[in-house]
Amino acid sequence: MKYIDEYRDGQLARQIAATIAAEVTPGRHYGLMEFCGGHTHAISRYGIEDLLPANVRMIHGPGCPVCVLPIGRVDNAIDIASQPDVILCTYGDLLRVPGSGRRSLLKIKAAGADVRMVYSAADSLTVARENPGKRVVFFAIGFETTTPPTALVLQQAKAMGLANYSVFSNHVLTPSAIGAILDSPEVKDLGTVPLDGFIGPAHVSTVIGSRPYEAFASDYRKPVVIAGFEPLDVLQAILMLVRQLNEGRFEVENEFSRAVTRDGNRKAQAIVADVFELRPTFEWRGLGMLPNSALAIRESYAAWDAERSFHIETKTVPDNKACECGDILRGVKRPADCKLFGTVCTPENPMGSCMVSAEGACAAHWTYGRFRQAS
Repeated sequence: MKYIDEYRDGQLARQIAATIAAEVTPGRHYGLMEFCGGHTHAISRYGIEDLLPANVRMIHGPGCPVCVLPIGRVDNAIDIASQPDVILCTYGDLLRVPGSGRRSLLKIKAAGADVRMVYSAADSLTVARENPGKRVVFFAIGFETTTPPTALVLQQAKAMGLANYSVFSNHVLTPSAIGAILDSPEVKDLGTVPLDGFIGPAHVSTVIGSRPYEAFASDYRKPVVIAGFEPLDVLQAILMLVRQLNEGRFEVENEFSRAVTRDGNRKAQAIVADVFELRPTFEWRGLGMLPNSALAIRESYAAWDAERSFHIETKTVPDNKACECGDILRGVKRPADCKLFGTVCTPENPMGSCMVSAEGACAAHWTYGRFRQAS
């Protein structure tokens, strides 16, 4: 299969790994953060860490939109779905994320709330058209990848005058999270997270391009290599980062050139700009309140903004004290460092969002890494 099998060639993977081992500087440690949860799963699934020399350490980042959603926003969605004559639509991962008191959308659905899993934002618009007597709310979430489809359905709802449809927006922005990681005490002051470079997200970069990462390379002196999700993509990106660090270069390089350009998808960016505007601040799980890090629906689309029509109030809810999800999202800890991992917290009984999402670091380690570590 073109562009799939070619990037899963085991012999080529071993060759790239051997080149990495030959080029790393003995005695030097390389701390590389894969920002995106898709990369975390690829690294675990294909055993990439087993191919790397001991002085190259992969650090899990906060690149999972379900994982970084704070409990307060989950509670907001549960409150909306609990109201009469409401149908709340959202993606499957969000159904099991625990809110306050271990409530979840799946649990209130079992109790009678009309909560529906959809595969796309467009599906939620269809639900609204088919149920004119109900208030249909799309619980929207995601980085820049899923923002254009949400913006498009809002444009369509406005054009159709679909008065029973609205969106609860929780779209967040990748560059803000990278900046927060680099400015965190663990990286900037204490050095407890020795972060030397980033593997940049793939799908996000198809929309925003590589340009937004250039400030991190120049101002923070941290190289960024945008990479696809196949094992050879990831290994090649690691090699490119090692070479930059060895040569004292701090640049943005694009390994995923078959899909990503410097300027990204201008048409998608224009649609997003028409519908959304920056929030002054937004809470991220593990990272706290970050300025200009999320998107709100513009006034011109206020009639389709669930945050306005349901009078949603921002509330900060503390995480489970025993759950280490916040530290894992910042790269401070690994999944196995959490005392709940694999005991109280499993995919069947998740205590935190990192175990729920298909892109969560704990879910990746549960599926692919725990047996390897045990041996």
